[in-house]
Amino acid sequence: MKLSARNVLSGTIKGVTKGATTAHVELAVGGAVVTAAITNEAVEELGLKPGTKASAVIKASDVIIATE
Repeated sequence: MKLSARNVLSGTIKGVTKGATTAHVELAVGGAVVTAAITNEAVEELGLKPGTKASAVIKASDVIIATE
């Protein structure tokens, strides 16, 4: 698979929490956890469950961090 996105983080699914239509998928990457909100349908199609190897593909023009 070829992607234009340059930010790809490989890891292991830590948890999947399904809601009415959207699931929160936690991906353990090194010592950090990346959380993505995707559809329940996508979770099923991708076969995502704890222990599954997966990658987070990040395509964003801005990342903003703020403190008080």
